[in-house]
Amino acid sequence: MDILASIIKTIFGSKADKDRKEIEPYLQKIKAVYPSIEALSNDELRARSEALKKAIADFIAEDEARIVELKARLELAETTLDEKERISKEIDQTTKRIDERIEEKLDEILPEAFAIMKDTARRFAQSDEVVVTANDFDRDLAATKDFVRIEGDKAVYATHWTAGGNDLRWDMIHYDVQLFGGVVLHKGKIAEMATGEGKTLVATLPVFLNALARKGVHLVTVNNYLAKRDSEWMGPMYEFHGLSVACIDDTQPNSDARRRAYMADITFGTNNEYGFDYLRDNMASSPKDLVQRKHHFAIVDEVDSVLIDDARTPLIISGPVPKGDDQLFEQYRPAIEHLYNLQKNFVTALLAEARTLIGEGKNEEGGVKLYRVHKGLPKYKPLIKYLSETGVKALMQKTENTYMQDNNRRMPEITDELFFVIDEKLNSVELTDKGHEALSKFFNEDGFFVLPDIGAEVAEIEKSGATAEEKAQRRDAVINDYSVKSERVHTVHQLLKAFAMFEKDIEYVVMDNKVKIVDEQTGRILEGRRYSDGLHQAIEAKEHVKVEAATQTFATITLQNYFRMYHKLAGMTGTAETEASEFWSIYKLDVVVIPTNRPVIRDDRQDLVYKTKREKYNAVIDEIVKLVGEGRPVLVGTTSVEISELLSRMLKLRGIKHNVLNAKQHALEAQVVAEAGRSGQVTIATNMAGRGTDIKLTAEVKAAGGLAIIGTERHESRRVDRQLRGRAGRQGDPGSSQFFVSLEDDLMRLFGSGRIATMMDRMGLKEGEVIQAGMMTKAIERAQKKVEENNFGIRKRLLEYDDVMNSQREVIYTRRRHALYGERVEIDLNNIMYDYAENFVEEHRGIEFEEFRFELIREVAVEPTLDEAAYAAAKPEELVEAIVADLKAAYARRAKAVADTVRPVMERIYEERKEQLDSNIYFPITDGHLGFNVPVNLRRCQQTDGAEIYKVFSKVVMFTSIDDAWREHLREMDDLRQSVQNASYEQKDPLLIYKFESFGLFSKMLVKVNREVLSILGKAYIPVRDQNAEAVQRQREQQAKVDVNKLQASRMQAAAQAGQGERQKPMPIQAEKKIGRNDPCPCGSGKKYKNCHGKGM
Repeated sequence: MDILASIIKTIFGSKADKDRKEIEPYLQKIKAVYPSIEALSNDELRARSEALKKAIADFIAEDEARIVELKARLELAETTLDEKERISKEIDQTTKRIDERIEEKLDEILPEAFAIMKDTARRFAQSDEVVVTANDFDRDLAATKDFVRIEGDKAVYATHWTAGGNDLRWDMIHYDVQLFGGVVLHKGKIAEMATGEGKTLVATLPVFLNALARKGVHLVTVNNYLAKRDSEWMGPMYEFHGLSVACIDDTQPNSDARRRAYMADITFGTNNEYGFDYLRDNMASSPKDLVQRKHHFAIVDEVDSVLIDDARTPLIISGPVPKGDDQLFEQYRPAIEHLYNLQKNFVTALLAEARTLIGEGKNEEGGVKLYRVHKGLPKYKPLIKYLSETGVKALMQKTENTYMQDNNRRMPEITDELFFVIDEKLNSVELTDKGHEALSKFFNEDGFFVLPDIGAEVAEIEKSGATAEEKAQRRDAVINDYSVKSERVHTVHQLLKAFAMFEKDIEYVVMDNKVKIVDEQTGRILEGRRYSDGLHQAIEAKEHVKVEAATQTFATITLQNYFRMYHKLAGMTGTAETEASEFWSIYKLDVVVIPTNRPVIRDDRQDLVYKTKREKYNAVIDEIVKLVGEGRPVLVGTTSVEISELLSRMLKLRGIKHNVLNAKQHALEAQVVAEAGRSGQVTIATNMAGRGTDIKLTAEVKAAGGLAIIGTERHESRRVDRQLRGRAGRQGDPGSSQFFVSLEDDLMRLFGSGRIATMMDRMGLKEGEVIQAGMMTKAIERAQKKVEENNFGIRKRLLEYDDVMNSQREVIYTRRRHALYGERVEIDLNNIMYDYAENFVEEHRGIEFEEFRFELIREVAVEPTLDEAAYAAAKPEELVEAIVADLKAAYARRAKAVADTVRPVMERIYEERKEQLDSNIYFPITDGHLGFNVPVNLRRCQQTDGAEIYKVFSKVVMFTSIDDAWREHLREMDDLRQSVQNASYEQKDPLLIYKFESFGLFSKMLVKVNREVLSILGKAYIPVRDQNAEAVQRQREQQAKVDVNKLQASRMQAAAQAGQGERQKPMPIQAEKKIGRNDPCPCGSGKKYKNCHGKGM
């Protein structure tokens, strides 16, 4: 395969060559225009950037004006419904055309814009201060920022300012390769740049260019430190040219400051905050509560971390469920702990027997017992150590091949004696019959965890001669028994996973009496994130900390689908090439490798392969001692907290001073990384240590050989290893990197070729001896490729599940936005009427006229105008038209009645408040069950003679009905996601069943929403009593069950606790603060949650 690839590359050229040919013309144009830009004065330079802004604005002015005109026509009362639909389509088409025209103009001005930004950087780097004629933007900036001061009619920009807590002097000018990277980012691709090549500076070029269009540029970072640092560090470059800069992580959610941050030309922030703001916006009850604008252009820093590692993580806003703290995890923990200990004791005895038998030469019998130990506890340390002995692993693999033949036909001979079986590769654990018996015995109840066969039992009940009532009771008993036992099985399964597969200080840590997840890629603590599907509660029960209550989803989206909403998306990182196929497959993002400014001279040595971990760690310590003696700094990469602490203890015994950076000391990251380049400094850190920061070396260290990288284990992803290597060798610095590997490492144990172990056995290697060969390094990389392919498949599978939800989310959120803004509410209401009528006719086809009439009155309070004869003669489509006509007539009558009711009072209010006509007034409207306080603009109310009241009321009814139905639908989808997994036992594809069932659920939800909206609108009126209007309004405000003014505040207190992860190894989810019992109820009643919908929880 490699030979074929080489031949193709020789004939057709490499991808890198093609990328260079495509970008090179832009570089030539930038170089051609740069001398003229360099010759400009400071004021002339700024004038050129203003001219570019005007050129873009002029280019799209006609289309922008057309949209304003079309939106004004939408608001006119005389505009017909058909015209409104046509106008709405034209608005959408014009908006899309504006985006295309902007890209066309940006391509044209790119050389000049890049040259302006490069020369701005040069002026700041080569001067103590930059002086320009002051404008209003400079004066406003000087009031809030220290780096600008006003002297008369001049604005003086300093060339140093505070960023990330440090005073930094600007000393950077763009290299040619950085211009290359800037063009790649502007084109909506991923730029892979080596460590130290200045990704942050590269981003200034496309950010500046695209910000000139004033449509908003989002720069996305992996943590809030980098978001704040980069906004402060790069901000003056943009602000010098009159572009506003903000960081959303400096502001509170749903605040005016957050809204202003999104309205800035350039907005910095973390991936999670962008996603959560999108969800919050889709829970807003008024357009003024929205913070985000159109998703135009985003550049994602460390794009592999955000769009691959975190992409599977659902962002969820959630709240409590009924009896959410009524869980079984603590109740069943002793039973599972007992079961786990039974297995451990059994496996310990088995391993001793296997050693004895193999020692006596009874390899076949010993191999069976050894393989049984492996199926029972594959991570059992004595087992891992024994497998490293000569010939033992090869014997176990031979046994495994025997029992896996014929589709695992003989596997029960191995597993039946175990209490449970673990499959590490699939991250799964299953109870055996022996395990079920042990648990039933523990609880003194036979079949305690055995699920009944509902189908068979119901069939038996139907065959019996019992009465209909007795049959119904027995069916209910069977279903209840199934429900109780399925909850037990789920709880036991998650507890078993927690005990058998999740290790403290590796997958998670316990801090402040809470279980906190450790990112498997970076080693950082993922604050606020929880495993889904009850696994987190199971781990909490295992660790004897407080088990948090279960929650239900209010709003959710994955980062994959959030970032796919942008008109243009780009990214930058040091490690993307190995995941290029995934970026293209999911995001349609091309990866372009950017050449380095200086050749990389780092010495990447072949891996050192040892038989056991003990030998490996001893060799690592010896290597560290040797390197420290040479005066070189050493960065040691580990994969877990446990390993970093083990190495720390070993170094203390040798008297070597060092720093440790892991999930427990993560707050010290910036300080530890800053010191890592000093002579003789030893730093133990995770494989992804210091993303976003560079380790800088002194001349003394460079002379000694530079930074030495020691990897203590190969990660399952090649790009993580490349990230660790990339810490050394920045900007042509000397350095070296080497990985120390053992056959006991997880990667080698699970995915390494069995031939490696066999070969080491044949070579007769003794303890402490090592293999170093290119063949071994390639074998390890092949193992990594296997894992990467497997993980890609899992992520792709998750995306297919999430795409089902995403298509539904787009429909709901689009309809909700229309209701919120009100521009297209008549169009949506017309569609609702037609959808309802078609569904009603379909459902009630063939019924008698009186029943038809009764059902229509019962559901939507509308009396049909057609008589019995017309009903009998009408075709289905004619019935639909008749129902829609009746619905429209009823709506018009209700709207007129409401306007007539308030007209006498409103005439007095118009007169009394003629100076306050731009304010809102609240109208109490009810359908006899629910009450609504509807805010209406006084001026619009006067202009439309009260018609605005019912229009706003229609909006409120639509989005409150959508919210309630969507929340319930998400809960049903969560349940469906869990239940369809059982389809695999029936040899069916769970995804196909999920798509089919979810479509049915969504269709039912839309029918329910349509019926509820029309029902409320068909019955609504303004209640009038023998009191003055103001007293009535005050009374209704107190009694209203749905107060639109309160909806946003109460809903925003909902928080994320639970989510769904498709991959077999559960993925963490991002959580926010959840609703407390004493908080306002999300329904908007104004009552405390415990006294309203939380009653009885």
